[in-house]
Amino acid sequence: MITVDRLFEVPDHQLKNYPNSTMFVTKTAGIWVPIATSDFIDRTMTVARGLISMGVQAGDRVAVASSNRLEWNILDIAVQKVGAILVPLYPTISESDYRYILNDAAAKICIVSNQELADKISNIRADVSTLEHLFSFDKLDSVPHWSYIEDQKTHTEEDAVRERMKMVKHEDLVTIIYTSGTTGNPKGVMLSHQNLLSNVSACIEPIPANNQSKVLTFLPICHVYERMLHYLYMYLGCSIYFAESMDTIGENIREVQPEVFSAVPRLIEKVFDRIMSKGEELSGVKRWMFYWALGLAEHYDNVNATPIYKFKLAIARKLIFSKWKEALGGHVRAIASGSAALQPRLARIFLAADIPILEGYGLTETSPVVTVNNFVTGIRIGTVGALIDGVQVKIAEDGEILVKGPNVMMGYYNQPEATNEVIDSDGWFHTGDIGEFQEGVFLKITDRKKEIFKTSGGKYIVPQAMENRFKESRFIEQIMIIGEGEKFPAAFIVPNFAFAKEWAHRHGHHFESMSNEEINQQQVFIERINQEIAEINQEFGNWEQVKKIALLPKEFTVDGGELTPTLKLKRKNILEKYQEGYQKIFS
Repeated sequence: MITVDRLFEVPDHQLKNYPNSTMFVTKTAGIWVPIATSDFIDRTMTVARGLISMGVQAGDRVAVASSNRLEWNILDIAVQKVGAILVPLYPTISESDYRYILNDAAAKICIVSNQELADKISNIRADVSTLEHLFSFDKLDSVPHWSYIEDQKTHTEEDAVRERMKMVKHEDLVTIIYTSGTTGNPKGVMLSHQNLLSNVSACIEPIPANNQSKVLTFLPICHVYERMLHYLYMYLGCSIYFAESMDTIGENIREVQPEVFSAVPRLIEKVFDRIMSKGEELSGVKRWMFYWALGLAEHYDNVNATPIYKFKLAIARKLIFSKWKEALGGHVRAIASGSAALQPRLARIFLAADIPILEGYGLTETSPVVTVNNFVTGIRIGTVGALIDGVQVKIAEDGEILVKGPNVMMGYYNQPEATNEVIDSDGWFHTGDIGEFQEGVFLKITDRKKEIFKTSGGKYIVPQAMENRFKESRFIEQIMIIGEGEKFPAAFIVPNFAFAKEWAHRHGHHFESMSNEEINQQQVFIERINQEIAEINQEFGNWEQVKKIALLPKEFTVDGGELTPTLKLKRKNILEKYQEGYQKIFS
């Protein structure tokens, strides 16, 4: 049970119980530079004093648009101490989204991390009447440095901050997080200290970390999942290392040798692709051993494994999978996966390799964790695990997952009607996800309620489950099942072009110098992709089988508008962007 009432007390808990000389660690000029718990707390107090001096009142909104860095966490705790509300912004969203959110939240101050974001906010600043100050964590010529806030501390004593802290209650609003909706304007999810702390408390037991652990952080802290984990890591006394960028994750993991890090399925898929590429390069006995171990892992059953299987797996772990672990630093006890559905095949393979992926489920509106696979309640491949303490779930008649508990949001900011649409009179939050319980304990997500569609023949298509299965093919990088109201389902497919070139080389074709568009036009490649589709189709009912495909030349990305910041498909945008391909399929 957690022993703090408000989030800004979490660092104090660490100082009292696990004072840490490496509370946060940042790589600067090639050197990992730590900050101690006591120094971190001092910095938060300095910023809090500056905010009060600048006229920030309890309840005022302070926005931040930045990649993960120490200053983000300092600002977060400082804003809490003065009773203000932090509004985190994704660094990847558009100027129009920034304009909408800053106006909707009536933000008084906005702090960005770099020149690109400073330019974005500057471009729309005149449209946000409440925005009095714009600062940057980086030193720029165009925008004042955020140290200006700290410099104002001389006008306010620490006692004034402590008085503000006393006024903050457990149930008070602490942050407004705007969800990266797949349609329409973002909605501001209001979360209290109680909401987030209830999740921290319930996740202490499932997470295999303690005050001796090193953890790596690289998923956006503006997302509630990584942010809650930061509070959890702080409470446990872990050392939190900031990855330099998405491009350096592999190198940073090997350097830091973390015991825990979080990931989204897209990243895990890319890690697996790299492992497979290494396997393709092997020859002779080593190659045979690699594929023998992989085949063994694909049949892993963590509940019903036979003694013979366990013996073989021990050999595979020693000879093959130990090298996979080394590539991830050698000390990983768990990878926490969330945000989207993980392919069961990958969960199975990594678990067999003794690299447990603890897949969980939750939403911004639930602070976020609802269920998680873990070593305490058990792991069931293909599910998102058991309920965390204090949270209730029931399945509605139409299969929708309903959630109740102290983690459920206060509501949507400025949108009481939208709030009432998702939280019923009995306090149940309607998630929009479809699911079922296995063994009466483990929740399985089958799809998004709004994404299930019917063909013209009246047959239901469940796209997410199908997409996850097709993505197990090494030829398929991304896929979106289409065909609502049409005679049959079809698919937009982004091929794995790197693998396509490897495959072509092995079979005497020459794709090396071709563009993606040219590869997609090669008849031999089209036939191979169609063969892959035909094989996987056999696992689905006749009405579900993908009848036609369109090969796309570019990956779906956040910047391209096809993915949300949490890497979910923006189906409407993709349909609009590739309408010509859609018409060719269904005309």
